[in-house]
Amino acid sequence: MAAPLPMEEAQARLIALAPALPHEHAGVEDALGRYLAAPLTALRRQPAADLSAMDGYALAADDLAGPWQVVGESAAGHPFAGRVAAGQAVRISTGALLPDGAGVVLLQEDCTREGDMLRLTGTPPTPQDRHIRRAGFDFSTGTAVLNAGTGIGPAQVALAIAAGHAHVPVRRRARVAIIDSGDELSAIGTPCAAHQIPASNGAMLAALLPAAACHIARHGPVPDRLDALVGALEACAGADLILTSGGASVGDHDLIRPALEAWGATIDFWKVAIRPGKPLLVARKGDTMVIGLPGNPVSSMVTAHLFALPVLRAMLGAAAPLPVTVRLPVAQDLAPGGQRREFRRGFWDGTQVWPNPMRDSSALAAMAASNCLIDCPADGPAVAAGQQVNVVLTNITTLV
Repeated sequence: MAAPLPMEEAQARLIALAPALPHEHAGVEDALGRYLAAPLTALRRQPAADLSAMDGYALAADDLAGPWQVVGESAAGHPFAGRVAAGQAVRISTGALLPDGAGVVLLQEDCTREGDMLRLTGTPPTPQDRHIRRAGFDFSTGTAVLNAGTGIGPAQVALAIAAGHAHVPVRRRARVAIIDSGDELSAIGTPCAAHQIPASNGAMLAALLPAAACHIARHGPVPDRLDALVGALEACAGADLILTSGGASVGDHDLIRPALEAWGATIDFWKVAIRPGKPLLVARKGDTMVIGLPGNPVSSMVTAHLFALPVLRAMLGAAAPLPVTVRLPVAQDLAPGGQRREFRRGFWDGTQVWPNPMRDSSALAAMAASNCLIDCPADGPAVAAGQQVNVVLTNITTLV
């Protein structure tokens, strides 16, 4: 039997297996949560003309002696129609078009106005155009504003629209099927006997996946029978990615591997040298990829963060699909690492990381109280409180 793969090798093999989804042009707002399939260039410049960056008065360049006569106003969306000459000033608002002939904006708090006469009582701007937003300072027509593979979030939506785009090139949404399996599972909302546990993994995985980038179908709980599991896999026809939860280990009732083989899938690898989550299984049938996640909820969540989400991002065209690791100080001493690389649950309070003492892979309360994973190398040295460790942030919404 092949030895468990190192995590980075397993991730690399997964990314290489991930099929690229077809391109489409989606409305900018509909593309939220996906990734650009091609670079996006600006169709206009921003700003289109010189604008005021502050509320105040616009003057002709080098006309700083004063006093000045206020001859009109330029407001956002309502520009001054004339031209500013020496000895004249135009009241101007933030974001308003700079009048013709103007080269200086005085802050309103640096001026005193009596009727139509304006005097400088503060300090003039240095340089003179300090409070002017020059045309095209953000971007110009033809500028590449977003690279291919960039994730589209709120700021990217705003930038694409400002650059003149109503539609952007993206990969189509991924079709993901989730199969919960195990004789011990009871369906959500049904009575749960002493020998059972509620089927929470499917809901957890569905909640973890970015809804804006996926169409999710749920199946199960499926009993530990080969025919039932093969039937569930057949019901996932057309899925780009199938996530199974449970049945990927080596017990007599762990039937995911034989079910995949009976279904016609090819097993790429099985087992990764990490804790929790060693019995990870990866297979493929045609253009459908299958990731068999462990049944224990913590193992399922950890492997979903480290493997399932990166594969999904790769399918969607992300330039950087792997989870980001940051260095953060640990609040308590950590014992030396064990034989396997371990991802311990922890809580980042915004300053330091607190390791959760509970390490059992079935403990949901400890998982819900955590918002990160502490990466503890195999056979690594002890870590003293205050030293930095590698951390994968998983759910920063739990910060208080």
